[in-house]
Amino acid sequence: MAEGTIYMWSVNQANKAAHEAWVKETGIQLVQINGQRKYGGPPPGWAGSAPPSGSEVFIGKIPQDIYEDKLIPLFQSVGRLYEFRLMMTFSGLNRGFAYARYTSRHNAQEAIATLNNFEIQASYPIVVCRSTDKCELCIDGLALSVREDHLLPMLQELTTGVLSISLHLSPCRRERQLAEVKYISHHAAAIAKKALVEGSLCLCGDDIEVDWLKPNIKQKLHNTSKQAFPGILPSKYFHRDAPSKIPSGLVDSYMQPAVGSVLDYLNLQCEERQLGLPLFLTKCVQKNREGWLRFWYQVVIPKYPFPLSGFIWIKPGHSGMEDHEEAKNAVALQLLKILGCPVV
Repeated sequence: MAEGTIYMWSVNQANKAAHEAWVKETGIQLVQINGQRKYGGPPPGWAGSAPPSGSEVFIGKIPQDIYEDKLIPLFQSVGRLYEFRLMMTFSGLNRGFAYARYTSRHNAQEAIATLNNFEIQASYPIVVCRSTDKCELCIDGLALSVREDHLLPMLQELTTGVLSISLHLSPCRRERQLAEVKYISHHAAAIAKKALVEGSLCLCGDDIEVDWLKPNIKQKLHNTSKQAFPGILPSKYFHRDAPSKIPSGLVDSYMQPAVGSVLDYLNLQCEERQLGLPLFLTKCVQKNREGWLRFWYQVVIPKYPFPLSGFIWIKPGHSGMEDHEEAKNAVALQLLKILGCPVV
């Protein structure tokens, strides 16, 4: 069942009273936190490490006025539970799905075989299937100017357990980026998702959307990057904001040393790939005490999906070029790397 499935239910007071009586009679401890009500994790008397991956099942299509007094005994009937999590709404209904984690993979498989399509009440069969440990979020709607080295510390401050991030062109929003964020565990990712959805993740005033990274979207991101621009590094855009220069002898280091400049080589590569010749706009915006110049740039490649812009530092004078030409060459070097052009 998709998590977005909505049932038109209201709180069933008889079911609610039965649940409260069951909790009192059994002495079971349920803890409500972050939109879910949880039993165990570990359960009372547990000794040892947590169960292995693959020991959890997803339970879907649960009537929204059904609670743990019906669900936990049912799922305990096929094996010992390590943890049971029922997703809850603020109104006191469940959200239609839950997770049961067993003490072994065998018990999880038994639950799927026995309880999938079980009618928990007349005409309401539930879905029981293997739970995937989702650890990745997507943050969509980021401006093209957003960089990994800006986004990563912000996410590390707002959430815990970030393993890695990568940036891609958004498949759904034009001239926007989508961040693929991987967390250390499903639990860390779930807490992060809640914090980011309910918090105020604001980058450059953009309208940001945070959700689980769906497998089809992930596949599309990586396939699009590889097919449209072989060799592209989708997570490494070329907005540089630190003093940088073209190393001496750089042109001679290219696999086609007859080309007269980095910019010439970029033009040649774009022609061969039928992308059209790049159009550069540059403007010097800053000069520091050491003589470095900071340029703003924008590059339009006719058949590239969007204009490319950012800032770059150069040290003028060492190549004999005009400052703007040297800036264009420095930017061209970054473009060549992004397009995966042959450089040794």
